[in-house]
Amino acid sequence: MMYLRTFAPWIVYAIIPTHYWEWSALIALCISVAGIAMQLRAGQKPEALIIDIGSGVFFAALTVLAFTDPNTALHAYTPAISSGVLAVIAGISLAVRVPFTLPIAKQTTPQELWDNPLFIRTAYVLTSVWTASFAIGCVALAFLAHDSGPRTTVQVLAFVIPVVFTLRYVAYIQAKARTLLAQPADPARPSDRIEQNRYDA
Repeated sequence: MMYLRTFAPWIVYAIIPTHYWEWSALIALCISVAGIAMQLRAGQKPEALIIDIGSGVFFAALTVLAFTDPNTALHAYTPAISSGVLAVIAGISLAVRVPFTLPIAKQTTPQELWDNPLFIRTAYVLTSVWTASFAIGCVALAFLAHDSGPRTTVQVLAFVIPVVFTLRYVAYIQAKARTLLAQPADPARPSDRIEQNRYDA
């Protein structure tokens, strides 16, 4: 559900018929601004809202373009551009070492696990998959700019594939973590000796 909220502006923009793109861009902008305001009031830091803020900037620019030049040749390429923008934003979040999936995961994860290497690594893996999906979607949508049927399918898949991967990968990591916690400490393993000595002390 957290991902649905994060990408709600993009989903709304995608499902509204393309000939109403001025209004879909405006509605997406309003959703973006409202989402950012809610997150900031909830205590989220701006650096944790890179997708939300990037979405707001994109839809603000798109709204201006749509209302000032509704017949622009760029209209057919807006799905590809939007997917490309998401790929860039997600890629930037990796580059600045704040993968956008990390603050989303923190909202449903106990704070004592936030610095766990496995938790952080999972965020990098998930963000990389989302970035790759958006980048591939951008290229495919550019080739399908004037073919609305397959274009819609690609738009949906660009979100569905990383969502499914996220659900399955998180379930795998959680099962792996439970298995490791359930294992008895082995004094022969250096890591377990350290833990045992810590408790003995």
